[in-house]
Amino acid sequence: MPLVVFAFFYYGGAVATRAYMGEASSQAGTALRLAVSALSGHLNRYEALPALIADHDNIKELVSRPQNQALRDAANLYLKEINGLLKSSDIYVIKQDGETIAASNFDLPGSFVGENFSYRPYFQDAVAGRQSRFYALGTTSLKRGYYFASPIYAGEEIRGVIVFKVDIDMIEASWSGGEYRIFVSDPEGIIFMSGKPDWLYNGILPLTSDRIARTGASRRYANARLTALPITRSHFEEHELMSPVEEGVQKEYLVLSHYMPAEDWTVNVLMDTGSIRTQARTALGAVFLILCIAGLAIAILRQRRMRLNERMHLQAEARNELERRVEERTADLARVNSRIEEEIAERRLTEQQLRQTQADLIQAGKLAGLGQMSAALSHEFNQPLAAAKTYTDSAAVLLERGRTAEAQDNIQRIGGLIDRMASISKHLRNFARKPNEKLGPVPLDEAIRDTLEIIAWRLKAADADLRVDLGIRPPVVRAGSVRLQQVLVNVISNAADAVEGIEDRRIEVTACEEKGKVVLTVRDHGPGVPAAIAERIFDPFFTTKGVGKGLGLGLSISYNIIKDFGGSLAASNHPEGGAVFRIDLQSATGIMPEAAE
Repeated sequence: MPLVVFAFFYYGGAVATRAYMGEASSQAGTALRLAVSALSGHLNRYEALPALIADHDNIKELVSRPQNQALRDAANLYLKEINGLLKSSDIYVIKQDGETIAASNFDLPGSFVGENFSYRPYFQDAVAGRQSRFYALGTTSLKRGYYFASPIYAGEEIRGVIVFKVDIDMIEASWSGGEYRIFVSDPEGIIFMSGKPDWLYNGILPLTSDRIARTGASRRYANARLTALPITRSHFEEHELMSPVEEGVQKEYLVLSHYMPAEDWTVNVLMDTGSIRTQARTALGAVFLILCIAGLAIAILRQRRMRLNERMHLQAEARNELERRVEERTADLARVNSRIEEEIAERRLTEQQLRQTQADLIQAGKLAGLGQMSAALSHEFNQPLAAAKTYTDSAAVLLERGRTAEAQDNIQRIGGLIDRMASISKHLRNFARKPNEKLGPVPLDEAIRDTLEIIAWRLKAADADLRVDLGIRPPVVRAGSVRLQQVLVNVISNAADAVEGIEDRRIEVTACEEKGKVVLTVRDHGPGVPAAIAERIFDPFFTTKGVGKGLGLGLSISYNIIKDFGGSLAASNHPEGGAVFRIDLQSATGIMPEAAE
């Protein structure tokens, strides 16, 4: 018997651990893909910008005449302005000898002006005529960042290098305190980004003299002290495990990694295996307990059968009569139970189908709204496309005539039109997808601006006069950006429906803070909310619109979204006429992350 119990726990534990480890690996893989996508998306925003600024006439003239103080002053102000608009960390111009002659931080302590960065690989690649990337700890600012560099041409000759430095602290901050340990390591195995600050500049590979020499040559980590992270590597079947020592205690983690070739990074996600093994042991214990209870039940039944057999000899006639009656009653009960179980199964299936149908109808409501938008938005796309075609033809003619500056202006205009179409497309994608976002600080002005990008066609179709007043400092609320945007689209679209075809087409959107809460009101000057439907206005599938013009889900969805945010949504009539929708949300002012400088 002890051998059977040992074999059960040994082999059963391996099977349970394998199952839970596979599930955990799948979850960690999702977290890894999200982290890689966030990093790639953040960096790719800036990839094309150095080449664009390097082509600016003032920058070309500066590297051609670097001693001209007026050109330096103008370039400093220009770079500072661009840096503020793009929310990058720093932008600076370097001569061919590596000396910095203009920088966005020219008027700040630790200015790059006068510093020589000829030892940086990004400068060496750019001055050789290549677009380059590099990540490092700044030797002057002592701030980590990702660098994009591009050569500056004056005619056919390279006269200097333009460098963009992008801050990555915001992404790293989002990794802290989560379920997973996320860090990024370079080719030498040194941790460059981590949700655990204690791991920064620690090596997960042995710090050999070759690795230290290669890292020191580029001064990638300035004067930071590089140490080896005490870890033990192992495997559980096909899963890689890592056991670092934290505060004197060795903890085991499941490791998933992804190499990013463009950045030359490896993104790693660690998941604590303690909970996995605990779940496996718990499941195994539960199975063992069930088997013990089943064995006990069998033993009890056998004992009762033995006692019954003993009584059979003494009470044969009584037993036969009793068994006959019990069998009849048991058969009746079995038939009744069978019918009840069938009815329960049918009701559960019906409820499940109803919930699925409701969920499909909610998403169908959003997609139906997008279908209505598409006709108007096709006009929004056709206009920029027609203008872009005109600018392209004009630029070709200008280039043939040697009028390069005017052709460049046309190309910049084409870029603006493309940005406009991309902005509209981005907001439509965000609105259409099923959101799965966490609550956090959302600037109200940004949410309303994105909403207007989506419903501009509806306001234009209704000839509505939208007036927005968010105060001197627009409030910040605790919500989910995409879901809050969905609520605003529903409420403002309803207001546009209310004022369409009447004389006073004003829609007023106002916001203010009251005792730690933000009150957002949307008022129209339409007929208002009839008293007969006031109590049902937020019910699912209730609508006053005609057939084919709505599913009656917009306000019901909005009500539940605001409730999930910890707020409230209410509708009333204004004393002077029209309907007023009041949205109360928790204020998040003061906890917005500041942009890194």
